[in-house]
Amino acid sequence: MAANNRRMSGKKGAQVGSGGQRRKGLEGKGPTPPAEMRKKHKKNRIATAKAKQAARRPAPRGRGGKGTSEMVVGRNPVVEALREGVPASTLYVQQFIDNDERVREALQLAADRGGINLMEAPRPELDRMTNGLNHQGLVLQVPPYEYAHPEDLAAAAADAGEDPLIVALDGVTDPRNLGAVVRSVAAFGGHGVVVPERRAAGMTAGAWKTSAGTAARTPVARATNLTRALEAYKKAGIVVVGLAADGEAELGDLQALDGPVVIVVGSEGKGLSRLVGETCDFRVRIPMPGGAESLNAGVAAGIVLYEAASRRV
Repeated sequence: MAANNRRMSGKKGAQVGSGGQRRKGLEGKGPTPPAEMRKKHKKNRIATAKAKQAARRPAPRGRGGKGTSEMVVGRNPVVEALREGVPASTLYVQQFIDNDERVREALQLAADRGGINLMEAPRPELDRMTNGLNHQGLVLQVPPYEYAHPEDLAAAAADAGEDPLIVALDGVTDPRNLGAVVRSVAAFGGHGVVVPERRAAGMTAGAWKTSAGTAARTPVARATNLTRALEAYKKAGIVVVGLAADGEAELGDLQALDGPVVIVVGSEGKGLSRLVGETCDFRVRIPMPGGAESLNAGVAAGIVLYEAASRRV
């Protein structure tokens, strides 16, 4: 009977210990990832479905067209892009990633902003998406930029009851220069920037970051042919002023900055192209007592915009 009682009881005898071998299993693994990152969670399924739908959906075409999507790769670049407000559609995170401060900050920034899909993907998939770049387990997808049409910039000025103040870039290929010009246009009350469709910098993540967020409120228009776009501005009564080291007039002597004007800035090395230079109503130079041969596009545009804005106060 005593034996039966022992069999009926739920008590167990002494067990062999692990000797501390499973202690690591009891240690914390960091904060719980967002619901969108947890497999089998409802929000994860919804986010995955939305990302797939967005990939299949044809992109709407604006009057100025759209750029191409871009991938920002690496932990530091992704965090910096999210901090600077670079537009993003999806944040891809590698499965079983080491959860360091940058990963946690990227996830938090994406969650706080809202509208960014969080997707978990195996390393081979991220390698394929980035063509083998060192993504460090984080990839941020930047959607195509929606360009304005050159006519939209003049129309916006007219709606505001102001004379157009526009900057056009000829042969500027560094996105950081474009971002710096956008920032200057915003600072001095300009109405936008025009860039050529080919052989020119576009609104990439680098341009967004350099613009320090001003690209969100300063339109960038894309012209199929910059010379024709400038001729259209001239027909609308807007003076086209080109910056050139050998310009016929100095900046301070140019009265045209008082009214509707398009300021054309060329590349640092080659300056204005021949056709664009011939299309300009005036070619002006910035006096440089220090003897510098040329200024980069961002600095040159900022100087002329300041001069124009000071006359319009």
